[in-house]
Amino acid sequence: MGKYRVAVIGGRPAPVAGAKELGIDVVLVHEEGAYDVAVAQHCERIIHGPLADGPAILELLKPLHEERPFDRVLTTTEPAAESTGFVVDALGLPGVSEFTARALKDKALTRQLLDEHGLSPVRYQLVRSAEEIAAFRAEVGDRIIVKPVDGVASLHIHPVDGPEDAEKAWEALQEAETSAVIAEEYLDGPVVSVDSFSHAGRHLTIGYSEYRMNERYVEWEVSTPSRYATPWLAELRDLTPKLLDAVGLTEGPSHSEFVLTPQGPRVLESHARLAGSGAPELVRRAFGLNLNRMFLTVPLGIDELPATSPEPLGGAAVRFFTPEPGTVDAVEVADDAADEIRQVPKGEKQYVFLPYLDEFADTEVAAVIGKSVGETVPPLLTVADCVSGYVIASGRDADDAVAKCEATNDRIRFKTS
Repeated sequence: MGKYRVAVIGGRPAPVAGAKELGIDVVLVHEEGAYDVAVAQHCERIIHGPLADGPAILELLKPLHEERPFDRVLTTTEPAAESTGFVVDALGLPGVSEFTARALKDKALTRQLLDEHGLSPVRYQLVRSAEEIAAFRAEVGDRIIVKPVDGVASLHIHPVDGPEDAEKAWEALQEAETSAVIAEEYLDGPVVSVDSFSHAGRHLTIGYSEYRMNERYVEWEVSTPSRYATPWLAELRDLTPKLLDAVGLTEGPSHSEFVLTPQGPRVLESHARLAGSGAPELVRRAFGLNLNRMFLTVPLGIDELPATSPEPLGGAAVRFFTPEPGTVDAVEVADDAADEIRQVPKGEKQYVFLPYLDEFADTEVAAVIGKSVGETVPPLLTVADCVSGYVIASGRDADDAVAKCEATNDRIRFKTS
């Protein structure tokens, strides 16, 4: 029996590798068939339940908590954010409350709280028709963006430049059955993110990354430390903790995205979880801090939260392969494409967004080919469509890491039809 006990709700995969060695007993709550059963070796037990249903999860965990109390109830997956907050509140534990989880999921509530704290001014409005979108566009006097108020993964984002765009955007959002729609002024500039970790109300900014994306705002490359962010670092390190205070976050990892406008950084959105797209591994390579480990150890007091933000040790990047959509006819791989290359077996279900990533910790340039001949490459409509594989690289700095990713991308060619 370990010294500590935590419940972890969901995750792809849940970052619980090595928990037993740290003296942590993990009860994983997940949906049957939605996780790799190999994770069981890191857990005290796995129980099945609906990830988005707080009361149902509470009923599953309550008898276990009464038997031997949990020190924390945690998640790092978006669909379980509010339900985990419900359980945290019900059991009276420290952690991310249901209010904070909702404040970060509801983009209008995030904007409202920022306004109340005098932070990151962005004009916005909840809209209920094409006419309201057009009226807000006229009021702003420039391009606006409309999107679901609780949107995820770059889905259903529509720029609006005039009344005809308003009509099209509204119809598309209605077809997508979005619960509510927010319109915001268009924020012009590069998108950067800040990965932070909080403990007892103190927020430490750690990594800062930038993205390359397609015309649908789907990110296909992440690199750190961001060249764009560097001139704005003082402002970003000042604004991020104020944003986290405004939404009531006191503990755990967070991932905040900003647009670097001519007027300075503006909050795009934030999340009380580890970032996706392999970001914790990029932060480990470039800044030397292991966010996956900290997720478990810092809240429990096993590891201390460092006093100051780390300086970069080098650079790191991940680039998803983006072949033309269609059926794969051939995959051509040059001999010197990467230091290590793995192929996902044909037809194998992937429970992990970046398969084999944890095996590449000591590999400078590694690649995974995610599609085989005869399989289908989907169009890149959301980050979840980045399934053709990826390359991850370390470098002297971000430019060097990106160049290594580009070189590998050029040496692995997918032929589709």
